[in-house]
Amino acid sequence: MKRVSAVVAIAALAAAMTAPATAGAQDAPGAQLGDRLARQVTLDGLNRHLIAVQRIADRNGGNRADPGNGFGETISYVENTMRTAGFDVRVQEFTYDRSVTDKSVLAAGAVSYKPTPMGFALDTPAGGVTGRLVVVPTDNDTGCQASDYAGQDAAGSIVLLFRGGCTFTQKQIVAAEAGAKAVVVFNHSIGAAMGFIDEAQAKVPIVMVGSEAGAALAKLAGTQTTLEVRRHVEPTVSRNVIAETRTGRKDNVITLGAHADSAPTAPGMNDNGSSLAALLELGRQLGGSPKVRNAIRFGFWGAEPRHSGSAPYLASLSFEQQLDIALYLDVAPIGSGNGGYFVFDGDNSTGAPGPMPYGSDRIEQAFKNYFGRAGIPTEEAPVVGQGDYPAFIAAGIPTGGPFTGIPHIKSPAQAAKWGGTAGVSFDPCNHAPCDTLGTINRGLIDKNADAVAYLTGTYATSTEDVNGVPPRAQRTAARAAQRGAAAAPAGESR
Repeated sequence: MKRVSAVVAIAALAAAMTAPATAGAQDAPGAQLGDRLARQVTLDGLNRHLIAVQRIADRNGGNRADPGNGFGETISYVENTMRTAGFDVRVQEFTYDRSVTDKSVLAAGAVSYKPTPMGFALDTPAGGVTGRLVVVPTDNDTGCQASDYAGQDAAGSIVLLFRGGCTFTQKQIVAAEAGAKAVVVFNHSIGAAMGFIDEAQAKVPIVMVGSEAGAALAKLAGTQTTLEVRRHVEPTVSRNVIAETRTGRKDNVITLGAHADSAPTAPGMNDNGSSLAALLELGRQLGGSPKVRNAIRFGFWGAEPRHSGSAPYLASLSFEQQLDIALYLDVAPIGSGNGGYFVFDGDNSTGAPGPMPYGSDRIEQAFKNYFGRAGIPTEEAPVVGQGDYPAFIAAGIPTGGPFTGIPHIKSPAQAAKWGGTAGVSFDPCNHAPCDTLGTINRGLIDKNADAVAYLTGTYATSTEDVNGVPPRAQRTAARAAQRGAAAAPAGESR
């Protein structure tokens, strides 16, 4: 008869642990906290942080790059804001190998530019490489296949390619096979954004220029052109700011993060002042001692994008400490001037390398659901191998977040559903001096910051949907059911 009691106890426990959350017990508290935070994170609050970040850039040569005084002042502002809000705050120092450009010059006839070298690409010899400028016809996947070079003599040349259609690694492999000495990629936006290739497949030097320089170079086909790129590696100290609530479970922590610096060529109001503003205002409204079941941890990363501070942060944690992280919400730039509503792909449906950590698909769906309730259609953004989130994915931590787009061109269909201008990149000022207060899309940053606030409040109540850890009320009910079944008189089991 005791065996029957045990069966009843197990059944009661299983029912309590797996039963869907009810409106009164689980979903409602999370939704209430999420809704409250979304209301409290206002555009006025976001704008105050954006103004602060713009002023920091203005008094530091127009940027907040790491290393530099602009980055140092940004980190101080972040630290002070989170301490004032009542968080436990610590600053983590780490050292990384920074690539320092000694020379980067592209000279075509009488004009010259300072291109951005691709990370992990080959440098040129001293004095550079010289050849005719071959302009590969522009389409959606310029330079991604050998047929793009049909009818052109690329041997010994420097080729000019439009961005898009395949990886930078693929573009330089195809160009090298066609006989090119070097590759110049021109961007969709004014700024020459940083790009990276697979170091193991580096074939020829490859650099990037902005859209205006690219358009000018495209008129110089056949011109004798010289590219010189030389760099060295320099150990550099950077800093992360880690801020955590004093309340909530420390073994099931909700972690959010964004990088705190800008490119050396921009004040970085969208990339990544928009994300900083969202996290800082959320922290300010949440406070350091909220009534939450799961602790909330903010990471403000240095050394982005080639060496994100998220990697040394995770490396500083033991496996057990990494297990304490329930999930990671990566807040990428969310105020792109011509942007849209993207959510990071958590189920690998975009064909990006995978698999994503278990539970990432639920984070993706949660963001889609939030935007869907507001009548906002979303698209999936594939995760790539650079930025702040790859280290969390590699550690097996469920990862997701919102994004408003940067490098690619907005299609007519996307302009029809989101507004903005078709045929223009999502962030025309990325890594350019015009990435200022005046080019932030206020509607996008407002709605995306609300989404982050809502999901933070929801997961601070329960992460069961992502990692199976139920909320306290459900665990309490399960334990009560187990105790009740175990204490039942023997006669009741007959």
